[in-house]
Amino acid sequence: MATPIQASTRYYRRGVTKVLWVPTIANLQAPTRAELDAGTELADEVSAMSGWQTTSGTVPTPALGSRFTPTVPGEITAADSSLTFWASKTADDVRILLVREAVGNVVWMDEGDVPDQTMDIFPVSVMSQAKVRELDGASQIMAQFAITREPAENVTIPAAAGG
Repeated sequence: MATPIQASTRYYRRGVTKVLWVPTIANLQAPTRAELDAGTELADEVSAMSGWQTTSGTVPTPALGSRFTPTVPGEITAADSSLTFWASKTADDVRILLVREAVGNVVWMDEGDVPDQTMDIFPVSVMSQAKVRELDGASQIMAQFAITREPAENVTIPAAAGG
């Protein structure tokens, strides 16, 4: 009998997941705690998110000797991605931080900022700050992002300084 997969410890994302805006990370595969701490924690103002995942395409590899066409892994792409934030009546909100064409990194710590857990790092450029206008909803700003390089996935979160 095959060995069963490790049972997951399931969790509810809200109140756990951290999302950071980090202007500079020298090595996406090994960010330092100082680089992460220089970022801005966004989770308390995020009301919605979309995208933030990679997908892989396939390339067909037909052979004359078979009617079956096998495939091999191909291109890696990232979905169009956005974060929606609550807007402030004073305009002192995400619009000051994530200006159009700002370059940086969106860091996802899905299970929280826990050393030795993993995070995903998306190098991005801010494309827009769309104002979400609805009759009966609270005011929001949707920041749309271009993912500019291959994201670093499942990167180990470094320990806190001195810890």
